[in-house]
Amino acid sequence: MDKTATVKIFLTKGSPTSVRTAEISNWTGKAVTGPRSQIEDMLKREEAAKPGVYFLTGVNPESGRDRVYIGEAEVIRNRIKGHLDRDFWKTLVFFVSKDENLTKAHIKYLEGRLIETAREVGRFELENSQGSGSHLPESDAADMDIFLYRMEQLLPILGQEFLKSVVKKGEKSRKAGLLFCEIKGLKATGRQTENGFVVLKGSEAVLKERPSTQKYQYTANLREGLISDGIIEEEKDRLVFLADHEFSSPSAAAAVIHGGQANGLTAWKDSKGVSLKEKEAKEIQHTSVVM
Repeated sequence: MDKTATVKIFLTKGSPTSVRTAEISNWTGKAVTGPRSQIEDMLKREEAAKPGVYFLTGVNPESGRDRVYIGEAEVIRNRIKGHLDRDFWKTLVFFVSKDENLTKAHIKYLEGRLIETAREVGRFELENSQGSGSHLPESDAADMDIFLYRMEQLLPILGQEFLKSVVKKGEKSRKAGLLFCEIKGLKATGRQTENGFVVLKGSEAVLKERPSTQKYQYTANLREGLISDGIIEEEKDRLVFLADHEFSSPSAAAAVIHGGQANGLTAWKDSKGVSLKEKEAKEIQHTSVVM
């Protein structure tokens, strides 16, 4: 499958935060997205009368975590009207086929695969964790897998990353790029990502927090949230990561591991003991020399 793509985004009102459509060259799918405040404009569009899959995204007011509802409908417009009593969502994204070849079985298959992928990725809470799913003939399933792949390409461009893996396939097994944070005999492993910094499953963190967390409670709150979400748990005299987790920055990741404020640029080092700060300085210097 060709991984390159030419994307066409149309701003229906001239604003990048208003209703938008998105397409990929030589692909039959089409996306429509916009804020809840403009739901009427989206549902008036001809695409909303077609079968497809849709996503309602927002924040869970109770947990503060990003949340998504993944659904399918034979008529997008009718199904979305039934979700107006859900107050968590702020954005709607839906996908349809321009050639009208999506059947009920197709969209059920896509819904099942989408929910399964979102659950495995774990970036967002799922408002609905069970998809209807559908068994398709081998050739149809292959076509829908391509459709799904193109959706996964478009969603981040539209500001939705709930299907984007924290660690790309193959990265876990690659030692290149790995960084390590060590404290009191404990060791954590991670790497930089496009969105920040990911700490890998099996990494260790100190059990007791520093007294400074009483004054600067960001770290304490972050650790508490990770524990309640089942990302880290206590094992004897330490905390252990039960899953890969992406942080907004190397410092946020290091702070959780250290149990208090930490400078991630100096706390994370490669296998040779070179800090992230030193590595970035060398890369910039090398780029300057090449230019």
